Amino acid sequence: MARKSQGGPPALKVRMVTAKVWVLKKHFEGFPQTSDFEMKQEALANLKDGELLLESVFLSVDPYMRPYSKRDMKEGDVMIGTQVARIVESKNPAFAVGAFVVANRGWRTHFISDGKDLNLLPASWPESLPKSLALGTVGMPGLTAYFGLFEVCKMKPGETVLVNAAAGAVGSVVGQLAKIGGCKVVGCAGSDSKVAYLKKIGFDEAFNYKTVTCLDETLRKASPDGYDCFFDNVGGEFASIAINHMKKYGRIAVCGAISQYNDTVPQKGPYIQFPMIFNELSMKGFIVTSWYNRREEGVKALLKWVLEGKLKYHEQVTERFENMPAAFIGMLKGENLGKAIIKV
Repeated sequence: MARKSQGGPPALKVRMVTAKVWVLKKHFEGFPQTSDFEMKQEALANLKDGELLLESVFLSVDPYMRPYSKRDMKEGDVMIGTQVARIVESKNPAFAVGAFVVANRGWRTHFISDGKDLNLLPASWPESLPKSLALGTVGMPGLTAYFGLFEVCKMKPGETVLVNAAAGAVGSVVGQLAKIGGCKVVGCAGSDSKVAYLKKIGFDEAFNYKTVTCLDETLRKASPDGYDCFFDNVGGEFASIAINHMKKYGRIAVCGAISQYNDTVPQKGPYIQFPMIFNELSMKGFIVTSWYNRREEGVKALLKWVLEGKLKYHEQVTERFENMPAAFIGMLKGENLGKAIIKV
């Protein structure tokens, strides 16, 4: 409480904000464990001119965090990741208090920014639409699907598209964009309920890869003529079988390899040269940040399709920041349908 000192001006209130953060306590060995994480607290300084204080409202957990943590992080670093955050204090005229942004500041409840690393939610974002979609269908996963399908696979109307992990944040958008683009779409997922969801959102063929007796025969039956485009989120055995079902001049976008992220012993690799040569296939790995300069284009297109009802979404929401490690581990186990989100 501010009070006057004798003979002097009133004492100033000092704002002290403490952020909760999740750090990588120990690098993952095999499947991540909750003991690999540690929650800490950070005291944040008062704002300087040009800075703003933000509070995370929604946070994201994504498959890329597993391999990238090994490549880019040291033990003790704050876990990598993105959030939708609200501006709660601003000394930057470009950012108003109350506005919402997408930031890439890791697993933390509060943070200070100079604004250069923030993306404001589009002005056209309607109040009726969950802001968490900026982390999913209208965010990085949706943009991954958009650029991977249109720029890497170079999908054309009338073609047949195969996508695995099809009920996830990226795969579910890939399939729907392919349908919007006039293609036949075949997808696979890891449970019967997920397969039912894929059919609900318009996939022409969908199957549970865990229960089919022969993946090779299932892929052949789903599209006897083969596949023009294969959007691969899984890698491993699935990819090594699927490549033999590609049509002449087929295109493969290598987005992820979730089947291999938690291996302690590397899988024996497929031998892809014969199908690559005989069918003159194109295979390209990609990272969505390569199209960062076209982010606004992608967000605008995805938001338009969502508002038109052509692009449907599902979110697996976990309540409370304290549950982030559990949500992350559950996502890697395939427990989520659509995008895994943490609501602070």
